[in-house]
Order: sequence, then C-alpha cells, then structure tokens
Amino acid sequence: MTAHSREGDGIFLTAAELISLRPRCHALRLPMRQAAASALAGAYRSRFRGRGVDFLESRNYQPGDDIRNMDWRVTARTGKAHTKVFQEERERPVLVVLDASPSLYFGTRRRLKSVAAGQMAAAIAWAAVRRGDRIGGFLFSPGSHRELRPAGGRRGAMRMIQGLVEWLEPGRAANGQDEPLSTALERVRHTVRPGSLVIVISDFFNMDEDCSRHLSRLRQHNDVIGCQILDVAEHHLPEGRYPITDGEDSAILDMALGNSRQRYESMGQRHLNEPRRLFQKHQCGWLVLNTDDDPVEVLGRELRVLVGRPV
Repeated sequence: MTAHSREGDGIFLTAAELISLRPRCHALRLPMRQAAASALAGAYRSRFRGRGVDFLESRNYQPGDDIRNMDWRVTARTGKAHTKVFQEERERPVLVVLDASPSLYFGTRRRLKSVAAGQMAAAIAWAAVRRGDRIGGFLFSPGSHRELRPAGGRRGAMRMIQGLVEWLEPGRAANGQDEPLSTALERVRHTVRPGSLVIVISDFFNMDEDCSRHLSRLRQHNDVIGCQILDVAEHHLPEGRYPITDGEDSAILDMALGNSRQRYESMGQRHLNEPRRLFQKHQCGWLVLNTDDDPVEVLGRELRVLVGRPV
C-alpha cells in the first residue's frame, strides 16, 4: 500500500490511514499536571500509589532507561537495544469526546471536518498508548452515543480506530437533528474517572448555555482540552453567489454584497471566539484544527505549548 493510498480520499475515513499515523505520533507528549517520572513506570507519574508488573510492550532503549528492564530477546533478534515497558496498575485514562453532529460532515479544503476529527482522535490515541496511558472514547451523534472503555497498548488504540471508522461514516448522522453539546458533556461528567485527561473534539456549532456548567464540573477533577474542527469557508468566502440549504429550505448567499459579507464574516468570527473563551474561562487547554491542516503537526505544535503550563 502506498503512502498516497493510506491518506484516504478525504471523505471516507479508513483504518489504514489512521494506523499509518502511528510512527509520527511517537514524539507527542500529552500534558498532565504531574511532573514526568522515570521511564520505568511509563512517561508520567501515576496519581495513585502502586505499580503493576504487567508487560505492555518493548520499545527502543532510551538514555535513562533502567538496564534491569532490558528485553534481551528482542535486542538479540533485532540487533538494537530494547527495553520492556510495564503497564501501571492504575494509569491515567485519556478520553476522546468526539461530537459527530451533522455539521461535521462538511469541508472545502482537502478533507471533510469529520475526517480531520477522526485523524486528530487517532493521533491522540497513538500518543496516549505510547506514553503508557489508556485510551478510551465517548462518541456522540444526535440521538445516540457509544462508550469505548479505556484500554492500553496497541489493543486500546486499534479499538479506538475501529470505533472512529464506524462512527464517522458519511451519512450516518448527517440527516439527524442537532443535539446540544451539553448533553454529551453531562454524560461524560457522570461517567469519567477522576484524574483523566479529557479531550473534546467538535466544531462547537451546537454549544448552549449549559455547556459552561458541565465543563466547569468536569474540569474540577480532570484535565480538559478543547479541539475545534474548522473549515475556512465557515468564516470566510470569496465574492460570489452560493446556494445554501439546511436540508429543508434553500437560499442564495451573495458575497458580492457588502452587508452579506460583513454579516457572514461576523458570524464566523463569533464561532471562532466563543468556544475558545468558554474553555479558557475554565482553565482548559485549547487548539484549532482546520481541514487543510496536518493533524499530527498541529497536535505536536500545540502540545509543546500546553505541556509548558498547567492544563
């Protein structure tokens, strides 16, 4: 399979393109309040006492690794030094909350927002399991949801990828009625385990007043990051006449008219600013992914900022 074929067509999300992100995600470092700990017990110090002895995987030896954990069989077979990584008894769960509202199935640059959201979620999954965390998900669309319980290692990442491919299939939720994001946040708040890292991926078109209350309570016992998925056409259009529809009614948007252009761009700017202000109000992290961005590059760049300050 060529690199080009693994990229997908930008409309249908494929497992192959999400699996191919794995090598590029090895250097990503998810933020956490606790300081980094020894590589003996994964990349982060557990919030809970005790460490299990379950073998998780072997990886290339890195300076500072304890030589007592060398994997001599893999080292002999590959000719390169490898060390064993053990899974902690109670690692940090990383939960991806993906809001697959109908507005996510839109895009004018490179890919649909739904595909961009799935790629971001997969990159987070690979980064999490690489660091010894467990990855889980809350996948939402109008009238339905699916919970993927946190699991570690490649098994956890692959279960997330399979769930994303099934959940983000075009047409699955595109004809559904909008449901407030607060409904998803409330369910997550009552289910999530304290001490988790919660990453909310959405275009945030369906925010309502209750979002602030649920986000505040979710933030009390967890680290939270918001990731807004955008397409440039949602806040800027070149001059022209554009047919628009909400699925029932149709109209023509004439961007050559100054008043129409001003109102459209003002609406788009509010959509850019309001979700960010809400998350920052509750001291949550924030990042933006456009449909023509590289998700791994955006995640890496923004994480370098987030890990430098408390989330």
